[in-house]
Amino acid sequence: MKHYRDQDFIERVGKKVVEIRKRKNISQEDLIERSGLSLSQIGRVERAEINTSISMIALIADSLGVHPSEVMGVSFDITPEYIPPLPPKDKRKK
Repeated sequence: MKHYRDQDFIERVGKKVVEIRKRKNISQEDLIERSGLSLSQIGRVERAEINTSISMIALIADSLGVHPSEVMGVSFDITPEYIPPLPPKDKRKK
């Protein structure tokens, strides 16, 4: 399987983490204490430097007191026209 990276989505998640954290008056240090993650991990997520795991998104969301869908900026009430297309399949046979 080819590596897939959606930088726009990664950036939106990072901005959303910062937005929620600031809205709730949670410092990076508080988020580190709540989550058990390191400052560098939180910083890299917020700056969209890493394509973080679903598990880390869930941990950060829980530490912020929100549902993971809020961190990802998605709603479960989406209709087919709002579902993003899948990345193109690699036509080469292995």
